[in-house]
Amino acid sequence: MNVLVTGGAGYIGSHTCKALAGAGYIPVTLDNLVYGHRWAVKWGPLIEGDLEDGFLIRRVLREHRIMAIIHFAAYAYVGESMSDPGKYFRNNVINTIKLLDSMVECGVDKIVFSSTCATYGLPEIVPIDEQHAQRPVNPYGESKLFVERALHWYSMAHGINVSALRYFNAAGADPDSEIGEDHDPETHLIPLVIEAALGRRSHVDVYGSDYATPDGSAIRDYIHVTDLASAHVKALEKLQAGPGNLFVNLGTGKGHSVREVIAMVEQVSGKAVDARIAARRAGDPAELVAATDQAAEVLGWRPGYSNLRTIIDTALSWHMKHL
Repeated sequence: MNVLVTGGAGYIGSHTCKALAGAGYIPVTLDNLVYGHRWAVKWGPLIEGDLEDGFLIRRVLREHRIMAIIHFAAYAYVGESMSDPGKYFRNNVINTIKLLDSMVECGVDKIVFSSTCATYGLPEIVPIDEQHAQRPVNPYGESKLFVERALHWYSMAHGINVSALRYFNAAGADPDSEIGEDHDPETHLIPLVIEAALGRRSHVDVYGSDYATPDGSAIRDYIHVTDLASAHVKALEKLQAGPGNLFVNLGTGKGHSVREVIAMVEQVSGKAVDARIAARRAGDPAELVAATDQAAEVLGWRPGYSNLRTIIDTALSWHMKHL
């Protein structure tokens, strides 16, 4: 079965392409390579192009006989979304509508959507379950929530079957070190700390030291990218098994503080990290941790690589070999 993976040259997309190939699918990547990497496309064909081009989407769906779509293609820098919201609504929302319209025209009725815990906004209770109110506090989260709502209505009108997966903090790298995390600019904590440990940056900023957490730094739920990839395969299999829609969190149910992450990188690398306290960032909650019962019950999915040491081990190995 041919699966179109939009954004398949990116971090999570490329790991999912590897998982798809391992499960017997052919991942067909559509990526404009603005943030993705040509070298990350190893398990199927690459079509270089943009979702803005509806004609291209329809041609790819027909020529490659696509049976389902996994949709990663999006801009995902929260800070940038605050300063340039139009960029995020044009790309993340309008281009997704073009993709959905092309699906309807070409008779493709299955989509797995890369959503985010940013749709919840500031948590009222932790861990966060799927019934938590969705009140985004930035345009990035708002754009993802808009697409979730559009998917609901396209499902009602056109019979599209949907799995929307709300990630918490993706981290780590392929255990075989074939692919890994390489963003420009890099904003994710773990690669930033690793770069500081390897001497590739002078220090790492710790944004806030006075949160109501055990060590004063913010807590996040880190999930290994290989576990995320396997969840997408399971979500696709769920759609193949029968019609229906699913909106589910992907996390571990356990959080780690910024200071814990830094300490683990120091332990694994054997290098000291210069960590400097900086002011809190606006809108950053003290703690974001997923409730995971629904992913286990509905998808039969449980993370297998997402303990913090494994995340750091695989990420460090990737950075040392490739960057």
